[in-house]
Amino acid sequence: MNNKEFIAELSRRLGYTVKDASSLMVALVAEMTDELEDENVIAIQNIGSFEVRKKQERVVVNPATQQRMLVPPKLVINFKPSASFKEKMQ
Repeated sequence: MNNKEFIAELSRRLGYTVKDASSLMVALVAEMTDELEDENVIAIQNIGSFEVRKKQERVVVNPATQQRMLVPPKLVINFKPSASFKEKMQ
């Protein structure tokens, strides 16, 4: 399901116009982005939680040249599904 199909299904289920459903999705993604940029945890009931974690720097080796390289630390988004969401996906 691509974004256009998802918004069409969302508008059908909620009884909104496609434009309103699209605006709703844009606002949702913008708010989630703002909260994650502030490194806040977002917990959505029956779905799971999103949080920003810092990956430590590490040394990797190129297998072809055996050259060692340092990969700098970076921030990544982590999703932890809720128990009920995991159960539904099995």
